[in-house]
Amino acid sequence: MKTTVRSERRGRSGARGFTLIELLVAIAIMAVIAVLSWRGLDQIIRGRETITNAMEDERVFAQLFDQMRIDVRQAASDDESGQAAVSVSGSVLQIVREMVLPGTAPRLQVVRYRVSEGRVVRYASPPLANVGELRSALRGGEGEGWTAVPLMGGVGAISARLYVPKVGWTTQMKDVQSAITENDNNLKVPQLGNAPLPRSVTGLEVSVGAKSLARPVMRVFLVGE
Repeated sequence: MKTTVRSERRGRSGARGFTLIELLVAIAIMAVIAVLSWRGLDQIIRGRETITNAMEDERVFAQLFDQMRIDVRQAASDDESGQAAVSVSGSVLQIVREMVLPGTAPRLQVVRYRVSEGRVVRYASPPLANVGELRSALRGGEGEGWTAVPLMGGVGAISARLYVPKVGWTTQMKDVQSAITENDNNLKVPQLGNAPLPRSVTGLEVSVGAKSLARPVMRVFLVGE
C-alpha cells in the first residue's frame, strides 16, 4: 500500500507546467513570426498597389497618345488649313484635321491639347464648313460649340517638337513658316485639282511629364500617315 502512494506522488510531481521564462520565450518567438508575416503581407499589398497604379497609368497614357495619333494622322494639308496644319505655341499643341461625317461633305476641325490645372484636356471645335469658320476657330479661343475632354491628370507639363524637312526637329514656328514659303515658291505651275503643297511638318514628337514619373514619356508620330 505504501508503494502505491509513493508512485502516485512521483507521478504527480513529474507532471509540471511551463516556467515563466519558457512562456516569455514562446511569446517572443510568436511576436517575431507575427512581425515577419505582417511585413511580408504588407509588401505583397504594396506590390499589388504599385502594379495596379502602373497599369492604370499605362492605360491613361495609351488613351492620350492614341487620340493624338488619330488626330495627327488625319491632319489636313497646309493649303487646306491656310497655315501649318500642326503647330505649337507655348504649351499648346494645335492640329487642323480632316473630319468625315456620314452623309455630309468632308469638313475641317481644329483640335488643341493644353494642360489645365494639371490635366491634359483635348479641345475640339465643331465641324467647320468654310474658310470663314476655320479662320474664326484658329483666331479665337475654345468658345461655344467646342468640346473639352480631360484625358490625363497629374501632368506637370506637355511639350512638343515638330520635324521640318531640311531643318530637323524644332520648336520654332518661324522654321515651319519658312518651309511653307519655300514650298509655295517652288511651285512651277499653278496647282491643279486637290494636289496639296508638300507638308511643312512631317513629324511630331510629344513629351508628357507627370508627377508620378521619374522622367517624361515621349512619343513620335508621323503627320498625315
